[in-house]
Amino acid sequence: MPGLLVNFAFLHPQPTGLATYALNLLPYLNTLEAYVAAPFPVPAPQLLPTPARMTAQEGWRGHARRLWWTQWQLPRLYRQLQSQLLFSPIPEAPLWQNCRYIVTVHDLIPLRFGTWSSRLSNYFRFVVPQILHQATHILCNSHSTAQEVQEFFHIKPDRLTVIPLAFDPDRFYCLHLPAANYFLYIGRHDRHKNLPRLIQAFRQVKGDYELWISGSYDRRYTPALERLVAALDLGGRVKFVGYIERENLCLLLNQAIALVLPSLWEGFGLPVLEAMACGTPVITSNLSALPETAGDAAILVDPYNIDDIADKMKELTRSESLRSHLRQLGLERVQNFSWQKTGTATLEVLRRYL
Repeated sequence: MPGLLVNFAFLHPQPTGLATYALNLLPYLNTLEAYVAAPFPVPAPQLLPTPARMTAQEGWRGHARRLWWTQWQLPRLYRQLQSQLLFSPIPEAPLWQNCRYIVTVHDLIPLRFGTWSSRLSNYFRFVVPQILHQATHILCNSHSTAQEVQEFFHIKPDRLTVIPLAFDPDRFYCLHLPAANYFLYIGRHDRHKNLPRLIQAFRQVKGDYELWISGSYDRRYTPALERLVAALDLGGRVKFVGYIERENLCLLLNQAIALVLPSLWEGFGLPVLEAMACGTPVITSNLSALPETAGDAAILVDPYNIDDIADKMKELTRSESLRSHLRQLGLERVQNFSWQKTGTATLEVLRRYL
């Protein structure tokens, strides 16, 4: 009987970075003949259906249902299958249930940018420390995140393994198309994504240029962004394009002047790699893991400085040679990353503890 149980209960049909990471690990986890618990069919030979309505799509109620399931039903499943190890690609696992588990930490953003009333911040403040201290081992997606885990939770370095994320070359590749007239942002609309400063910076970019902001509508943040766009009289130049399906993202990236990701904090910055793989110049922050991911192949800005963001955007509109230089640097940079490397390194850790 397989010794590994994999917890994919958090997945939902519109994959963000966490789901992208999990699903790209799956082929490597399948080599261990693992049981995979997921809310909808995924390509796993031994699939265990989990209850519906436990994902982020249901808001805090979905998270609460999944927390209850993780603490009470998942350990029963673990014992029923006589598992030796549980792997969760996010920091969720049963506490005080005599389960051996490995989890992945992607960032501690809820602690940095959440409020005392935020349910997710309180989860990271009170539950995550217990999960990490009881974990058999912990994976981190960047050295920046590993450093945070050590500083916030006093976890010893020998209990952490850094395994970077990657991109899918079958989905993200250079089409050698001329740039259109838009800058592109990819991601959610959360506070730490720094979209108000990006919108204010774009206001300084003169000419027939547009800013396309992707990401699902979020009633907590999107209305305020829409009001800001209206107040700055940018309604015809800033477009909210919603969630972009993966099959459309490659083309949109290829035709963008640049990806602009001026986040105040990221655990890795997956859109940076995906844009570079498309030959798209990248403007991103000089904080957190973003310089670690981008290397010298992107323009780094102070995300708190609106003028700095604006100046770099204007520079890219003026210089085709700079865009060409960044395109080449990015295409070279992404050769250092692959899901095969990520999956193989993850397998090595899991096998060590099985």
